[in-house]
Amino acid sequence: MRLKKVFAGALAAAMLVCAVAVPAFAAEEVEQENCLTSSYVQMNIPYADYKVSAAPVNYLLLPATVALAIPLYEKLDLLKANAAAIIAGISVGTLVSLGSALALALALHLTQEQYATLLPKSVTTAISMDVAAELGGIAALTGAIVILTGIAGSLLAETVCKAFHITDPIAKGVGIGTSAHAVGTSKALQMGEVEGAMSGLSIAVAGVLTAVLCPFFVGFIQ
Repeated sequence: MRLKKVFAGALAAAMLVCAVAVPAFAAEEVEQENCLTSSYVQMNIPYADYKVSAAPVNYLLLPATVALAIPLYEKLDLLKANAAAIIAGISVGTLVSLGSALALALALHLTQEQYATLLPKSVTTAISMDVAAELGGIAALTGAIVILTGIAGSLLAETVCKAFHITDPIAKGVGIGTSAHAVGTSKALQMGEVEGAMSGLSIAVAGVLTAVLCPFFVGFIQ
């Protein structure tokens, strides 16, 4: 049963990551080629001013992410009983996310800056923007990509699960949280308490794994 949950969770994460990678990359290309797609640019508002005005919202992002631990605490017994399967599923999903970004970078001949911007697309902005900046990417653009990734993952979550007959709530939560971070977790919470709890856990674990593995993966593109 545990082995079955491992592969179900990994498959859900893999498919969701692949599904959102293309629109995320498309957003990157559009943003770089035509900055007028950004509303604050259209209104002649410098990004520095925009960032300052958005600081309160960004600050609230951290406690909001931490608050996702509440449903996880309520399902602590379930987590302990399936810990190995859950961690394995999140790990595989994280590797698929990073691998899909690398595959796109190689296929489309991205520069290292573009690749570093895209690489942490599947984790929460509280982590991804800092990781992208450290790797030499464009942190502001990473934030936009992460948001689009979360929206796409949230919209496609149920469809992917149905298409691949993924019915286990733990597997659903792991797949959604690993690939679509907090936005996807809001969808997982709608699907059920177990899905929401596992998705919240996946955000944290996937975020840590991504931060650790990104410096290794970014070296593949020079």
